[in-house]
Amino acid sequence: MWTSDRMSNAKNWLGLGVSLYFWGLMDLTTLALSGSARPLTKSQEDNLSDKLLLHQRMKRSWVWNQFFVLEEYTGTDPLYVGKLHSDMDRGDGSIKYILSGEGAGIVFTIDDTTGDIHAIQRLDREERSQYTLRAQALDRRTGRPMEPESEFIIKIQDINDNEPKFLDGPYIASVPEMSPVGTSVIQVTATDADDPTYGNSARVVYSILQGQPYFSVDSRTGLIRTALMNMDREAKDYYEVIIQAKDMGGQLGGLAGTTTVNITLSDVNDNPPRFPQKHYQMSVLESAPVSSTVGRVVAKDLDEGINAEMKYSFVDGDGLDVFDINTDPNYQVGIITVRKPLSFESKKSYTLKVEGTNPHLEMRFLNLGPFRDTTTVHIIVEDVDEPPVFEPSFYFVEVPEDVEIGTTIQIISARDPDVTNNSIRYSIDRSSDPGRFFYVDIATGALMTARPLDREDLSWHNITVLAVELNNPSQVGSVSVTVKVLDVNDNAPQFSRFYEAFVCENAKAGQLIQTVSAVDQDDPQEGQHFYYSLAPEAANNPNFTLRDNQDNTAWILTRRSGFRQHEQNIFYLPILIADNGRPMLSSTGTLTVHVCSCDDDGVVMSCNAEAYILPVSLSRGALIAILACIFVLLVLVLLILSMRRHRKQPYIINEEENIHENIVRYDDEGGGEEDTEAFDIAAMWNPREAQIVVKSRQDMLPEIESLSRYVPQTCITDNNVHNYVLAKLYEADMDLWAPPFDSLQTYMFEGNGSVAESLSSLQSVTTDSDQSYDYLTDWGPRFKKLAEMYGVTEGNGALW
Repeated sequence: MWTSDRMSNAKNWLGLGVSLYFWGLMDLTTLALSGSARPLTKSQEDNLSDKLLLHQRMKRSWVWNQFFVLEEYTGTDPLYVGKLHSDMDRGDGSIKYILSGEGAGIVFTIDDTTGDIHAIQRLDREERSQYTLRAQALDRRTGRPMEPESEFIIKIQDINDNEPKFLDGPYIASVPEMSPVGTSVIQVTATDADDPTYGNSARVVYSILQGQPYFSVDSRTGLIRTALMNMDREAKDYYEVIIQAKDMGGQLGGLAGTTTVNITLSDVNDNPPRFPQKHYQMSVLESAPVSSTVGRVVAKDLDEGINAEMKYSFVDGDGLDVFDINTDPNYQVGIITVRKPLSFESKKSYTLKVEGTNPHLEMRFLNLGPFRDTTTVHIIVEDVDEPPVFEPSFYFVEVPEDVEIGTTIQIISARDPDVTNNSIRYSIDRSSDPGRFFYVDIATGALMTARPLDREDLSWHNITVLAVELNNPSQVGSVSVTVKVLDVNDNAPQFSRFYEAFVCENAKAGQLIQTVSAVDQDDPQEGQHFYYSLAPEAANNPNFTLRDNQDNTAWILTRRSGFRQHEQNIFYLPILIADNGRPMLSSTGTLTVHVCSCDDDGVVMSCNAEAYILPVSLSRGALIAILACIFVLLVLVLLILSMRRHRKQPYIINEEENIHENIVRYDDEGGGEEDTEAFDIAAMWNPREAQIVVKSRQDMLPEIESLSRYVPQTCITDNNVHNYVLAKLYEADMDLWAPPFDSLQTYMFEGNGSVAESLSSLQSVTTDSDQSYDYLTDWGPRFKKLAEMYGVTEGNGALW
């Protein structure tokens, strides 16, 4: 039988009870939780005896109980937990105790001889609250189990080693300003890792360390409430509250933790708007366009967000229909804009009364109102020099196309709206009338025709008339004038196309050979209607007749039969076409009628003379081959001629005569700009003579032709270089296809008359010792002569 050190005096029958308990034969209430034995009654002993006989099981001599050990042991020796002992152990070491299960050998060890259990690691209940292990007694010599294996529990007892912690801190909360006392703000919660079922280690009490007298906290729930009435956001909008949570019910010696709660007062509409000034002075130009901004007014509101939103409106004044006011939603300012065009000459100032209100009100703060305010705005209209104004602002004119040149078709009227009433001058914007069909009188504004109008060419004209102040030409007004050209009957009808008819030699009298129609460029209001008849000279034509179909078409019929191609193969029939206009216009068109050979069905076979009929033996393929050969021969001839034409010839004919490309060679040094002998400047004084002797290159087209050929005589009458250059410039400007082949003459300002004087290196030194030429000896044999002339010898100095 097994016993622990706490059960050394228990009777042997308790081990039997423990064994039966593990086998489910005995109720748990028969065991003492503390491990102490309790006597059994007579009936219980008899019942146990019967059950033992019934199951025929081996008696196990375990005495069992739970073990308890405190956490956080900090000693240097292993912590003694308890002792296991079997009644089969005689103390001679023949029994070996084995421990297995959770933490066996790592956290807990057992003396295999004595059965003592020790904890060899620090235990933390918050990490693990209990361990389940198994114990077994073996025969040390044979290894045979002496007792059946069974489980037991080691429970870790809690100590107050964990302070309360706010896992969600720090906290952020808000509460409306002016809230009543006791208004809930936020609830904070602290967690204690200690055992809540053992003592007061996990019993937390809340208190406020910072934030009084504005806020309070419920000691049991951690709910924070307002503790002061009429807290004003505009005075102070942020509070930092520190809450403490302490275990052990807040008693002395308990552990504590803290957290910070950042509380912001949210805004309510408890402040009415107020204008910082009761009078505004503004000015606006009379030329300000509609919807342009005049000025801004603003009412201050200490609230924010939706509670500071404003709505501005006019409540009184003499400019309610001239100005508008709108609210800027971003900056909550009132923007005054122009509603109608202004006129300094009509009204020079306006006075308006502006009201600013809060659209979102709270009933409980209405006693702090009124939540509206007013201010006065005085607007002065400033005079500007305005451009002329046309009355009306648009003109529509109808004019017949046969109007005579110089006829006044409309009087354009403009006025200066300013008080000065300056005189007006009129003109036409030529970009709107590129054909220059119209002219406007500069003083009266009379619009007249300047060229004949043709509706068939251009039926609408959209021109712009400009009006300019005489004293200030920068002030320009404009008006659009639309001119519609009305139609008159000025175009005679004509055939719609060229008509060519064919009549068979076997045609009968009255046979239809052609239907003709006409067109007229005019567009009468009653529509087009044409009348057809034979021209007077063909009224008694014996061959053909005409029938007017009264639908703007006419039929051409044969009057006889028996046409013969060899007698006359072409007939010309003049037809008179008249319209229904006023006055009636007419024209004569000619119908060409060919006499052709036809078969019995009337199908045309040939309309040509016999001389043009191809031989029967010449096929179409042969004809094509002949034409192709002729074309190839023609191409070869043209190619040969082109090659002969482009033979190489001398580029310059008589080079000595080309004074513009002369190269003057001379061996002496020029005298700079004072030297007039090296180049014959007289050749440039007569450009016409120079042009005569210059011969162009034969291998290219002339790029810039003779100057004086295209220049009027008046441009070159003065025989000097200045006029010659101007003529050159004029010719180059007029010739848009000439490349920019400019002639460049460079004159170096060198010599006695120059500021730079002479640039020659030969005169740059004054003494023999100023320049050293020893380096010439290092340049090789090619510079040996120069080295001998300018170099310095080792013995007798310089050699010159």
